[in-house]
Amino acid sequence: MTVAPPDPAIAFSARALGSALRLHVRLADGSSSAGVAAAEAAWAEVRDEFDAVDVALSRFRTDSELTMLNRRAGDGSVAVVSRRLRTALAAVHRAGRLTDGRFDARVLGALERIGEHGAPLEGGDEAPGRTVPGGEMSDGTEVGAAPRRRAEPLSRVRVPDAPLDMGGIGKGLALRWAAARAIAVLPPGAGLLLEAGGDVVHAGAPPADGWMVGIEDPVAPTGPDGEPLVVVAVRDGAVATSSIRVRNWIGPDGRPVHHLLDPSTGEPARTGLIAVTVAGADPAWSEVWSKALFLAGRDGIADEARSGGMAAWWVDDRGRLGMTPDARLRCAWVAEERLG
Repeated sequence: MTVAPPDPAIAFSARALGSALRLHVRLADGSSSAGVAAAEAAWAEVRDEFDAVDVALSRFRTDSELTMLNRRAGDGSVAVVSRRLRTALAAVHRAGRLTDGRFDARVLGALERIGEHGAPLEGGDEAPGRTVPGGEMSDGTEVGAAPRRRAEPLSRVRVPDAPLDMGGIGKGLALRWAAARAIAVLPPGAGLLLEAGGDVVHAGAPPADGWMVGIEDPVAPTGPDGEPLVVVAVRDGAVATSSIRVRNWIGPDGRPVHHLLDPSTGEPARTGLIAVTVAGADPAWSEVWSKALFLAGRDGIADEARSGGMAAWWVDDRGRLGMTPDARLRCAWVAEERLG
């Protein structure tokens, strides 16, 4: 997605969780020195939260909590984990139930098989904290390899039966937590838009016309001058996209593959869709539903999204754009010629 920030707005950018991270801050009193200092403090909160999520949920770090938990997948033990990992485990469990299994974090093995490799699960350190067989209680040893910057509560969880990929839901949770921390240090009347890897979340007071967020055209050539397919006026909540535009490659057997897997087959989903975008109250759940609707396919997405009252946009493999009535209400501009 692309963001056209209102004037005036203070912007920050970096990289986190393997993608671009951007924060736009709008202050009620303009760019006073106190306001700028508050915006810088908000950016520090965002960076700190994304660093903490990386330690907790990354499958690409050998020392993350998730990697160490995945190394013990299926052993029937109990682990002591951080608040972030516990919340993520609960979220993926609930997402699987609410989507009838179309969202399933237990696809790490399939991703590895088709060539998207993370941290090795064989060898290395043991599971996070202390794990004990048969469900006996651990002694509460601290979790993870990196020292904590502040005391946080720990929880006991059952080690999953298969290795997990937190993927998009992990990014959505990072956006949720970071936005909450950032808005808490900004002065009254301020607002922010936080973007990570093309997904965005809003907090605080929006501009009068909303934050103008462009949904990229997944069939157009890439580049900084590319025109968006839709411009959404974001006044609350979050917008997330599941797309095969970027994360696609040639697999070990020579076939073209991508990261959006069908859990029922363990193979890249071929649904007649290229990209699905969902706007909702929360970035993690917008991520979940964009993936579930992608798996609904070209023939099923319209009815499912409408019946669920979702604001959703999608592009099929013929380049045609579709959207729900709720999505149309959020549009500031649409490439009308592409509507299917």
